[in-house]
Amino acid sequence: MEQADMGFLTRMSHSLLALLLCMAAGAVAGVYAPALGDVAYTAAQVYLAIVSMAAIPLLVVATFFGLRQTMGLPFPGRRIAMIAGLALLLVVSCAATGLALGWVNAPGAHLDAEAREHLGELVQRAGDGGDIEMRLHDSGTQATPIERPRATVVPDNFFRVLAEGRSLGILSCALLFGLAFAALARTQHAALNHMFEGIYRTLELIIARANILLPVVAFGMSAHVLSQTDALTIRAMSGFLLHFVVLVALLGALAIAVIHRRGNQPLAEVLQHLKTPMLVSLMSSSTTASIPHTIEAMSARLGFSRGIVELVVPTASVFLRAGSALYYVLAALFVANLYDRTLSAADIGMIGTGATIAAFASAGNSSLTNVGYAGIVLSMLQLPIEAALALFLAIDLICEGPRNLLTLLATCALISVVSAGLPSERVAAPVADVAPAQPLRFVLTRGNVMLLTGCSVLASVLILLMGIAVGARQAQASAMQHTTAAAANPGISR
Repeated sequence: MEQADMGFLTRMSHSLLALLLCMAAGAVAGVYAPALGDVAYTAAQVYLAIVSMAAIPLLVVATFFGLRQTMGLPFPGRRIAMIAGLALLLVVSCAATGLALGWVNAPGAHLDAEAREHLGELVQRAGDGGDIEMRLHDSGTQATPIERPRATVVPDNFFRVLAEGRSLGILSCALLFGLAFAALARTQHAALNHMFEGIYRTLELIIARANILLPVVAFGMSAHVLSQTDALTIRAMSGFLLHFVVLVALLGALAIAVIHRRGNQPLAEVLQHLKTPMLVSLMSSSTTASIPHTIEAMSARLGFSRGIVELVVPTASVFLRAGSALYYVLAALFVANLYDRTLSAADIGMIGTGATIAAFASAGNSSLTNVGYAGIVLSMLQLPIEAALALFLAIDLICEGPRNLLTLLATCALISVVSAGLPSERVAAPVADVAPAQPLRFVLTRGNVMLLTGCSVLASVLILLMGIAVGARQAQASAMQHTTAAAANPGISR
């Protein structure tokens, strides 16, 4: 029974329809029952904490294995250089595509008067709220501008960055240690190899089990966004959101086409194998939660070199900032159009360059911190940085999923190109024995019945709360009309 319940929950977490229904229910709860949304959002934060706890050491171990296997491939130095060059090209290409299509469609240029006034009030409120102090280094010794990035990329204490969860510094140390690990003879690291293999599989299992909570995460995130963000703000920023989602879908479809062509697999199979990592990346708000599923899909299912996959997937989750580059380009164009700033050819080039720099500068930072890096592009155009903090922090949770999804698909496209010429490592699915036709039976376990009952009760409570809220609003509106009429005609009340 426990295995049946686990399988049901796994299917729910891998179903797009189920996750969309959870998001819709979360949106209703965020509007009419914020307390229920807060509970689910707390569960979502617990999920993210578990994933981060397991993903950081997984990132280190996967990098070790990836480097060791890549160094054993033909022309390893050439392949690593190709990975770095193509990763940079992908980020620049995403920024250039967003810049070209965003410049043509001009997000933020066709806002109505009400939306423009509301966004102006938000920016004005952020500008009048006083100075905001952001500490980018410890409060003790002041770091110089050169020491700060050096300490972030190449830290002097691996255990410090590991305890603080700085993924950029952790990955840099892992790459250095992995190169030394790969240089050892196989007889010298046999015991360490077995230990790393056990750790690797354990961490994969932890993340896979935690991803069962994706329906709760989708519900909690949707409820939190709708309860914390004004509906008028979302409507005013809908032009930016629409452009961003459409461009992510366009670039993602292009990446899937590249994977389909390079992998020589039917498009339906490519989509089927990538469905789970895509859903995890879209719903989890974490760039590392999809690492185990992506490694399994790209190597065992689609047949690309496991050494390349294990090297690229963890490093690309930190360094390949394709989604962030597109996000920063559209953010700069939106703010420029909001302030009626006419963009010259030099400004367009400055936006593309600044967005690429900001994308790589934001590597290893959290979502809320990433919004602040849009100020790099806005400062080049001499636009108010408060606009980025005021407008884009309100909708960042909505943009985080598509941003991670584009980074994931760009990573998979990079793997498919770099793995050219290497033999396929696809694991064939076991052939099922042909069984005689059996009558269809519909069986519900006790866990399924309890889950369906809980969902029915939850739906009934949501409908009841919606009815109470609508009735209360109508009663309040009637009372206000009656009070207004009585005040305007005092003789009627007598």
